[in-house]
Amino acid sequence: MDKYSVEKQGSPEEVRITLDEVIHNGAVEMLKKALAVEIAGYLERHETDRDKQGYAMVTRNGYGKERRVTTGAGELKIRAPRVNDRRLDEDGNRQRFKSSLLPPFLRRTKNMDELFPVLYLKGISTGDFEEALEALLGKEVIGLSASNITRLKRVWEDEYQKWHKQDLSEKHYVYIWVDGIYFNVRLDSERQCILVMMGATANGKKELIAVEDGYRESKESWQTLLRDLKTRGLSVPPSIATGDGALGFWAAVREEWPNIDEQRCWKHKTANVLDKMPKSIQSRAKSMIHDIYLAETKVSADKAFDAFINEFEIKYKGAVSCLKKDRDALLTFYDYPAQHWIHLRTTNPIESTFATVRLRTKKTKGCGSRIATLTMVFKLVQSAQKRWQRLRSKNLIIKVLEGIKFEDGIIVKEDAA
Repeated sequence: MDKYSVEKQGSPEEVRITLDEVIHNGAVEMLKKALAVEIAGYLERHETDRDKQGYAMVTRNGYGKERRVTTGAGELKIRAPRVNDRRLDEDGNRQRFKSSLLPPFLRRTKNMDELFPVLYLKGISTGDFEEALEALLGKEVIGLSASNITRLKRVWEDEYQKWHKQDLSEKHYVYIWVDGIYFNVRLDSERQCILVMMGATANGKKELIAVEDGYRESKESWQTLLRDLKTRGLSVPPSIATGDGALGFWAAVREEWPNIDEQRCWKHKTANVLDKMPKSIQSRAKSMIHDIYLAETKVSADKAFDAFINEFEIKYKGAVSCLKKDRDALLTFYDYPAQHWIHLRTTNPIESTFATVRLRTKKTKGCGSRIATLTMVFKLVQSAQKRWQRLRSKNLIIKVLEGIKFEDGIIVKEDAA
């Protein structure tokens, strides 16, 4: 038997405990090493900073008190290394080393703050949080009692209310994405629809614009949202919006921003078309749909579009009709920079954020109130937007803002003169 073999298997519970310990201890050791590297880098950057006597101004200073930090690997106990920094800033104040890995007042890692909204939107009530989190993180998790969760929810609700009223007069979104996300609210007979809008700024950064309570994605709900954005200062309409064809948004936006270009989401459209076809041919149909929106030119896309119609219209009129009715709006992206097509064709940033929590059906497992659901959706998206992919080619976004025309993703005319 080699040195890596296990001579005697323990019970599944013993194996689980051992594995948990390995993961936990490994996380602690990795954090210690990462902190040591961070400190070493800081000391190296300031190695030449010396006082009049030639002594180093930045030196190690032992370790701080033991801290407990709740992470995805459970609660970690760590003593962070300290730095004695005797340098002064321009105002005569002592410089301070602040770890980016372990900030002074960190008690929970960011993924924990994202875990709470996910659990809540999944249907875990406040009273059940302790049990759920103990199962995930171990029994000795601190600061996660029902009363603390309730207090945290109040703080988040205040954050949402302030964010919801923020001034938008300095904002200009070039592209926007919209969707309606359904949740079941335990205290309400109707499923709650949350209207979500995100946008891309001139520097290519994607931002959350709106999270609103809607009613079945209706025109009236979207119109109220758009008018609120205008009231808060969003005076310049975006160039193009991407969303599902079933949204009441389109009727609303034609009245509020009549000149905006419309792009239907290919992900939604593909799912809707395939749903009207037997499984035996869905693979081929999906491949032909890909041929449409992945074509290099609009002419090629139109040819692939016609090929799909000719292939399936006789037997599957419903599927073909679903695709044909939005033909122009499905191909709008060809009038924009080719580098941005991957972003404009779908509402994927919104879809991926809610993939684990949308479209639930059990009413008894829903969230407790509509405002709580709104707040949790806001926190989930706010956390997720840190991972949203920035648009490529910032210079081309500026061209779009300037009204430069594109054909098949390429600039065709920069100067009207």
